Amino acid sequence: MSFFSEISKYLEYPFVRYAIIVGTLIALASSLLGVTLILKRYSFIGDGLSHVSFGAMAIATVFSVTNDMPIVLAITMIAAIGILRMSQNSKINGDAAIAMLSVGAMAVGYLIINVWSPSNNLSGDVCVTLFGSLSILTLTKFEVYLCIVLSLIVIAIFVLMYNKLFAVTFDEQFARSTGTKVNACNTLIAIIVSVIIVLAINLVGTLLISALIVFPAISAMQVCKTFKSVTIVSATFSVICTLLGMLIAIVAGTPVGSTIVVCDIVGFVSLYVFGKIRYVE
Repeated sequence: MSFFSEISKYLEYPFVRYAIIVGTLIALASSLLGVTLILKRYSFIGDGLSHVSFGAMAIATVFSVTNDMPIVLAITMIAAIGILRMSQNSKINGDAAIAMLSVGAMAVGYLIINVWSPSNNLSGDVCVTLFGSLSILTLTKFEVYLCIVLSLIVIAIFVLMYNKLFAVTFDEQFARSTGTKVNACNTLIAIIVSVIIVLAINLVGTLLISALIVFPAISAMQVCKTFKSVTIVSATFSVICTLLGMLIAIVAGTPVGSTIVVCDIVGFVSLYVFGKIRYVE
C-alpha cells in the first residue's frame, strides 16, 4: 500500500505524468517495430544508431543548442539511410556497416564533448546521455509534445502499413512480385527506427536503447508463433515493463533506463520459463 500511496503522491506532479505518457508511447512504438527488425536480422541497427545519436548530441552540446532533439533526429535519420545503403553494397555487409558507423560516431562524439564541451560536469553529462538517468523527468513541454506526436506517427504508420511490413519482413521477393516497393519500405523502416532511437534516448539512454527494441520481441517469441500474436504480446510486454520500471525508479530513486531494462530481463526469464513448461506439457 505504501508503494501505491507514494505513486499517487508523485502523480500529482505534471512532469511525472508527462514522463509516464511519453515513456509508454515510446515503449509501444519501439516494441512494434522491434518484431520486424528481429525477424529481418536488423536488431543491431538500434545499437548502431544509438551511438550515432550520441555523436549528434555531443555536437549539439558543444554548440550549446538548447533543444537538440531536431538536430539529433536529422543526423540519425541520415545515418539510418546511410546504413541501409551501405548494407546493400556487395563489398560491405550490414553488420560491418553498422559496426563502422557506430564505433566511429561514438569515438568522434566523445572526443568532441571531451575537448570542446562548455560544461564543467563532463562525466555527469556523459553518464546521463549513455544511461538515461532521470532525463525523462526533465523534458520540456516542446519535447513532450514532439515525443507524443512522433510516437503516434510511428504507431499509425505501423498499423496502416501492417500488411506491407509483414510481406517485406518475411519474403522481399514475394513482396516485390505483389507490387510492393521493397526499397521504399526498407527506407521507411530505417527512418522510423531513427525516430524511435532519438525518442528513447531520454528514456533509457543511448547504451540501453536496444533493450527496448530487442527484449519485448524476443520475449514474445518464447510463447507465440505467429507474427500478429508476437506483435501484440511484444507491445503489451513492453508497455508493462516500461511502466513498472518507471514507477519503481521514481519511488526508489534508481536510474530509469537501468530499472526498465531489469524489468525487461525479469519479464523475459518469466516468459522463457513459461514457454518451456507449456511446450513440455
